[in-house]
Amino acid sequence: MKKTNNNNKGRTNNNNNQQGGEQPIRVRSPRKGEIPGVVEQILGHGKLKVRCNDKNIRLCRIPGKMKKRIWIREGDVVLVKPWDFQSDEKADVIWRYTRTEANYLERRGFLKI
Repeated sequence: MKKTNNNNKGRTNNNNNQQGGEQPIRVRSPRKGEIPGVVEQILGHGKLKVRCNDKNIRLCRIPGKMKKRIWIREGDVVLVKPWDFQSDEKADVIWRYTRTEANYLERRGFLKI
């Protein structure tokens, strides 16, 4: 007797049924107090040097919840939130963009590096 795979249970795959072929991209845009930047150097212990959009180079740290889930490399586009004090020198990384999302941000004018 032949077994059939019934994992789908009557549902259709929306990706195969769309006519256009391209899916719209939802990109997290920078909010108030957040600055996009490019990782210049990885320093170790969850610290990075990031060249931000406002022409400052900040020492950024990767919070613990991101450190375990997301790998960040040199050249990646990230979103940083400067600290309340030493805002020109230090910041926290809050988001890493994929290459496609970074291209989208550059076309829209959010990223000027």
